[in-house]
Amino acid sequence: MPLPAAARGNPFTQRLFTPLPTRYDRLAEVLSFGQNAVWRRAMVDRIVPAPGQRILDVASGTAGVALQLARRTGAAVVGVDLTEQMLAEGHRRVAAAGRAGQVALVAGRAEQLPFPDQSFDSLTFTYLLRYVQDPQATLAELARVVKPGARVASLEFMLPPRPVFRLGWWLYTRLLLPAGGYLTGGREWYDVGRFLGPNISGHYRRYPVSWTVRAWQQAGFEHVGYQVMSMGAGLVMWGTRADG
Repeated sequence: MPLPAAARGNPFTQRLFTPLPTRYDRLAEVLSFGQNAVWRRAMVDRIVPAPGQRILDVASGTAGVALQLARRTGAAVVGVDLTEQMLAEGHRRVAAAGRAGQVALVAGRAEQLPFPDQSFDSLTFTYLLRYVQDPQATLAELARVVKPGARVASLEFMLPPRPVFRLGWWLYTRLLLPAGGYLTGGREWYDVGRFLGPNISGHYRRYPVSWTVRAWQQAGFEHVGYQVMSMGAGLVMWGTRADG
C-alpha cells in the first residue's frame, strides 16, 4: 500500500529501517539482550479485549506484535507503520500465519493516524516515542483514536537506573551491540547498533520515566503504571483512556 502524502515524514526513521525487514525480529532479540519476546508478552498481557473488538498496533513493523495480539485475543488487529518495506514483510508474515482475515496493515504516521476518533477498543505501541519530534502530541493522537475505557500499553528500551547495571548497559550498547549487529545483520544492523545506545540515552535525558507518566496522563489516560524489565533495559507502560 503506498504511503499517503500525510505520512511521508520522519525520513530518518524510514532510512534506518528500510533495509531491515527480513531480519528484524531475529535481530531485535540481539538488540534487546534476547529479551524482546519477553517484553512483548508483558505488554500484550495488559491488553485483554473481547473477540470482535478492534486493536490498533502502532509502529507495527513486520507485524510481530500484531500477530501475537491476534493469536492471544481473537480480536481484529490493525497495524500501522511508517516504513513500507517493513509492512511488506509484515504482509508476508500475516499471510503465512493464516491471519489475513484478522490482521490488516496500513501505512501511516503515529503523529497523524489515518483513523476517525474513538475507532479502537485497545492500542499498543512499540519502540515509538524515541522517533517522533513531539512525544506529548503523539500520545494525544494515540488517545484520540481509542474509545473511553480502552486499554493502552507500550514497550520501550530503557536506561537502567542503577549505576552498576547502567555501566554494563553502556558497554553493551557502545561496544558489543554494534559488533553483534554487524556479525548477524551486516552494515545496516551495525548502523542500528551504533545508533541505539546514544539515542536511548538522549531520549531519557529529555524525557525521563516520570515525564512520560505525566505525558500519558495529560494526553487523557488514567491509571497509568509501568514495569521495569530486565534490570532496567526495558520498560512496559500501560493506562486506560479516560472518559470525556
